[in-house]
Order: sequence, then structure tokens, then C-alpha cells
Amino acid sequence: MEQRGRGYGGSNVASAMATYLIKTEPDCYHWEQLERDGRTHWDGVSNAAAQKHMREIKKGDSVLFYHTGNEKAIVGLGRVVRGAYPDPEFPGTTAAGEPKAVLFEIEPVKPAKAPVTLAQIKADPRFRDFLLVKISRLGVMPVPEAMDKAIRKMAGW
Repeated sequence: MEQRGRGYGGSNVASAMATYLIKTEPDCYHWEQLERDGRTHWDGVSNAAAQKHMREIKKGDSVLFYHTGNEKAIVGLGRVVRGAYPDPEFPGTTAAGEPKAVLFEIEPVKPAKAPVTLAQIKADPRFRDFLLVKISRLGVMPVPEAMDKAIRKMAGW
């Protein structure tokens, strides 16, 4: 089984599965829509840092589904059913030879029993280095293992 690092830019912690937080404006695409659809591709992310994180996403990874806007909360847990692959809408490669833009596919696993709000996360010192707090505009980000465990507990999973 493949072993991968978790956390920002990979860490010394090896794991077969990583967790990422993905953000969406609920007016555009929301958790209940993902539950109805059963599966969707995640695209439309243009930020270079977010794309870098997206290139690392593999089948079997988990995603924390975050509603932006007025909600600002993690509302669901999903699973990656197809890892990162080149986005046909944006062909080309980076200077490092990686696809310029990628997308991946997810399915819903379960809704949060208790949505985890940004206010809760900001108030908790365990999350002071979380990219959600430090770089709030980032649309896709890795979730370090300790933070992932804490969020899952807060969400009732």
C-alpha cells in the first residue's frame, strides 16, 4: 500500500489516506446537492496553491466539505473516488511538468451531525496553524492528522 505524508507539503507522518478541506459557495454547489448527485468532479479552482494541493489528492482520500458565505462551516465528509487528473478545460503543464490544472471526483460519506464553524475553529488553539485560519481564501487545503481527528470529533463522526 502506498504511504504518503500528511500535512502541509508532506510531513514525516506516513499514512495511506490523507484528508483535504474543500470549499464551496453553497449557492453554487452545496452538500445536499452532492448527496443527491451521489458523485461529482471538483473543478474550477484557479489558485496556484490550491492546485498544488489538488495534484496530491488520491483515490481513497477524505474531504471535509466546507460551505463558505454566511455559513462558514464544515458540513459533510466525502471520499475521493478518482484522484487528481488533468482538467481538459485547461490543458498544458507547469514548469515542473505537472498538469497546469487538475480536478478530482468525490462522493458523499455522511453529513456532519454538528457543523463545525469557522468561529469554533478560530477559537480553538489547536487550529492556530491551520491553513483555513492562516490563508482563508485557499479553496483546497490539506488537513493535518491531529486537526482532522479533532474536526471529526467536533462534527460527531
